[in-house]
Amino acid sequence: MATEIKLKNLPEGYQTIITNGTHTIIGDEPIKSKGTDLGLAPTELLLAGLGMCKVATVRYIARSKGWDVKDVQAKLIQEVKRTENRKLSTTVNVELNIEGNITEEQRKELIKQADNCYVHRMIEGNWNIESAVEVNKVELV
Repeated sequence: MATEIKLKNLPEGYQTIITNGTHTIIGDEPIKSKGTDLGLAPTELLLAGLGMCKVATVRYIARSKGWDVKDVQAKLIQEVKRTENRKLSTTVNVELNIEGNITEEQRKELIKQADNCYVHRMIEGNWNIESAVEVNKVELV
């Protein structure tokens, strides 16, 4: 099944209403980019999706194996560099903290599984992003 996200950009800054039809959030750009800083920037939303997938995967695996995992936290840091041919080279550093009564072997397995989460595999896979097409109107809900 396809995932569908609808967006509506507002006149103020770069505020954007983002919805999947059930949940809604606001995206924006920081003040230094002429936004109003009312929401996460696009790159932050991308990192948030990756990070959420990783911590949710840790929780899912721990629950399915009956492992005693308490708090799961992640910090993602993205660095982007422009290559000679003006392409972008992106490095994302991921730090995970898994609290609970688990062995070192279980901890290593959870980190391995986090790196195998769906969004991580999707980002590393092949993407075919088709060119945008103009339509008359997109209804948010």
